[in-house]
Amino acid sequence: MNDPAVIRRLYGRRQGHKLRVAQEELVAELLPQIAVPEGPLAAATLFGSPRPLEVEIGFGAGEHLAGQAAARPSTGFIGCEPFLNGVVAALGHVRDGALDNVRLHMGDALDVLDRLPDASLERVYLLHPDPWPKARHAKRRMVNHGPLDLIAAKLKPGCEFRLGTDDPTYCRWAMMVMNQRRDFEWTAATAKDFQTRPADWPETRYERKARRHGHEVWYFRYMRV
Repeated sequence: MNDPAVIRRLYGRRQGHKLRVAQEELVAELLPQIAVPEGPLAAATLFGSPRPLEVEIGFGAGEHLAGQAAARPSTGFIGCEPFLNGVVAALGHVRDGALDNVRLHMGDALDVLDRLPDASLERVYLLHPDPWPKARHAKRRMVNHGPLDLIAAKLKPGCEFRLGTDDPTYCRWAMMVMNQRRDFEWTAATAKDFQTRPADWPETRYERKARRHGHEVWYFRYMRV
């Protein structure tokens, strides 16, 4: 088990370039309407009625989150991202797509997962997380046993944890850590299964950038046992 203090600490920047006036207005007007509330969480709390729930940890600019939400409007999606500029981009996707099945949390995804009932999620996504490539920073990676214990607790049996990365160090680390778990089963039968993006996995700008730089991208799908 990881040190709880390490698991709960957010690393990295929280804001990049200064927001334009229109972006500030979007944050002020739309974010309060779709922000994850305080207290215990459930589908009815978030969306007004029971429905399947999925969580994306660190949604970047929100392309994948918005793509999944548009494809499955009867599913509720919770996106968590501490970076303000990423939240602004996701708000734009929600507004432009008129997506009423998305809720956003600007902060630590683990705080949201903590407040959801056990065995309440259909999928959890972790796409192109910060690799923290130096060995002394390995404990900061989201793919560690502490966060994975929480993810496993919140996923329904038979449901999915999806991980995408283009970083070779993170790829090797994730395979090593996940291979130590007995509560997740890797669904890949052949190399092609994790080298090819599934049809229901919308592309992100990080993935496009990785491919422009000639990086290989890996798509891991793990079933909660």
